[in-house]
Amino acid sequence: MGKDKTTLTDCEQLVMKVIWNSSEELTLPEIVKAVNETYQKEWKPQTVSTFLARLVKKNFLKSCRSGRTFYYQSLVSEKVYGNRMIENCVEFWGNNNAGDLLCALNEERKLRADEVEKIKELIDELD
Repeated sequence: MGKDKTTLTDCEQLVMKVIWNSSEELTLPEIVKAVNETYQKEWKPQTVSTFLARLVKKNFLKSCRSGRTFYYQSLVSEKVYGNRMIENCVEFWGNNNAGDLLCALNEERKLRADEVEKIKELIDELD
């Protein structure tokens, strides 16, 4: 069975987060610098290049060449990916019940007052 092309490893997520946080296409050196500074990593260009190649293969990124430089651009938005992961989390950990997942979250980390207010607003919108 092949690897799932719809999910990312933790390392791939860090690389994608750097790309999602940029308003421009990025080069390998820019991505290496941003990942290392943002996430306190010491990744070498070859390591990041491997993650980028996997992300291109999974259709999360496209690479464009200009001269000897490759530029990377996201094909999947952070919102689309995040929503997919939330849905997976509800299905798996919440047994397809968002309420159960929310209760489990509250047991692990008590919801803040502003979070509770947001939940109440969402409930009121459903009525």
